[in-house]
Amino acid sequence: MNDRYEAGYGDESHGGEDQYEIVGYDDYGRPVYQQVPPRHTPQQQTYDPYGQRQGYPQGGYDTGQQQPVPPAYDPYGTQHAPYDPYGNGGQDPAPGYDPYGQAATSGQQPRVTERTAHIPQQTGPGAQPQSQPQPQPREEPGTPPPPAGPERQEAGEGGEFAFAEEPDGESEDVIDWLKFTENRTERREEARRRARGRVVALGVVLGLVVAGGVGYLWYDGKLPGVSSPGAGTGTTVAAGAQKRDVIVVHLHNTGTRDTSTVLLVDNTTTRRGTTVLLPNSLALSDDSGTTTTLAKSVDDDGSSGTRDQLDTVLGTDIQGTWRLDTPYLQNLVELVGDIEIDTDTDVPDPDAKKKGAAPLVHRGKAQTLSGKMAVAYATYRGPGETENAQLKRFGAVMQGALRKLSSDPSAATTTVQTLAQILDPPLTDKDLGTFLAKLADLAKGGKYRTVPLPVQSDGTLTAGTSDSVVKNILGGTAKSPDAGSAVRVAVQNATGAKDDTDKARVTLLGGGFGFIEGGTASGARAASKVVYSDAADRQNAAEVAKTLGLPAGSVTKGAVSSGADVLVVLGQDYRPTTS
Repeated sequence: MNDRYEAGYGDESHGGEDQYEIVGYDDYGRPVYQQVPPRHTPQQQTYDPYGQRQGYPQGGYDTGQQQPVPPAYDPYGTQHAPYDPYGNGGQDPAPGYDPYGQAATSGQQPRVTERTAHIPQQTGPGAQPQSQPQPQPREEPGTPPPPAGPERQEAGEGGEFAFAEEPDGESEDVIDWLKFTENRTERREEARRRARGRVVALGVVLGLVVAGGVGYLWYDGKLPGVSSPGAGTGTTVAAGAQKRDVIVVHLHNTGTRDTSTVLLVDNTTTRRGTTVLLPNSLALSDDSGTTTTLAKSVDDDGSSGTRDQLDTVLGTDIQGTWRLDTPYLQNLVELVGDIEIDTDTDVPDPDAKKKGAAPLVHRGKAQTLSGKMAVAYATYRGPGETENAQLKRFGAVMQGALRKLSSDPSAATTTVQTLAQILDPPLTDKDLGTFLAKLADLAKGGKYRTVPLPVQSDGTLTAGTSDSVVKNILGGTAKSPDAGSAVRVAVQNATGAKDDTDKARVTLLGGGFGFIEGGTASGARAASKVVYSDAADRQNAAEVAKTLGLPAGSVTKGAVSSGADVLVVLGQDYRPTTS
């Protein structure tokens, strides 16, 4: 299709405007034009119907020039003048005249270097005139820039052309803004999803924490209106339903050779820890029926024999024995970093050389004790004090040491190993460390207490003692020697012959009496005596004298040692019977 917007547009017949040709296409598929240098063509001669030749000199023909073209045949007898686009009688347009409304410069325009430009805005036939854009600044002095305007689009119906505005920087900004808005929206949605995920995770964690806290309170018996399993009173929960770990500890004072015994109890069912103080006067009985005291059993029978006898009397199951000499107790307190306990009396310094020196341990609340101070306080028994007073101090030191010991089993085991003790089998360093770590955790949580085991004057347990301590704490049944089953006879040797005690024990056991070791008298006695304190035991005392071959006059009333019904002091008149 012929189109005056194509490369041929702008020749001299159209006013001598600059010509453009397509040199390529841009990134959007639109054609790119380049200005074509102007060409100089000879002026076309026109035919003069009045016999004058246009463009030739008057008075003759120039045979060297092109001959004029005769007029075309007109069948209708009409003669048309040639097409005059300027309406001036075929004359050349006046200088500076621009048929498209643009001012032209006078004279020949300078040649402009090649540059790309868009087609000047034109109006097609029958189309509405478009507004003429303002010319852009010229690149070279005296050179008119190519007119700017919308690009030509494909022709529509009726030969009209549709025009679209040329993309500029604003459209790029719009695209960038749309991308930014889309990305920001995506980021907001992603942030909302993450926030919802965090809320859900937080809710799950809070639910688990609440459930765990309620479960712990229920298990520990602190939930109002709900009791934990096994957390009831000892009178309502069977002893067999509770699991306990028990270890017996014997403190040996290396200075005085006295002993003190406690039981460390870990009730794993109720999660309670207890130190049970055992008095040395506690009456024990071995398999042969011989009755003795706790202190005597520790000295004579050792750890294994005493543990078995305690199991028999208390009805419990002791897993091991820990012999703790005073130097090891001092090292233990120093390893845990001193202890803090309430003290009930001032304790003098055993190494003080002057009387009236400042006490080593002061009475008061929350006293900090070093290893040496802890040993002095645990073994101190003041003038006129009972054995239970000293035993209570030892229990306070043990509980204070447990509060400072690590609750981690491996760390507690390391502390035990650092003591470098040789433990009595089957107890091992790991077993003792793990056991002490559990008690340390209970002591730090306020779930630990120290209680004494009450005994009667004869060392036996009462019914109240059985319910409050033996059954509730130890989970056992008291089996103290029955007073009605056999008469307990304490034998003290004053003959000067050590083997007379064993001979008397064999004789008494054979006669159905119970035997209690009474030790050796400070000096020898010539005559023996049989002593009873209760009138009800007078006949029993006479039977004992007869069994040992002592005269009836040796029976007398007097003081009897704790735990015995009859006291026998063997003199040199004693003659052991031979079997």
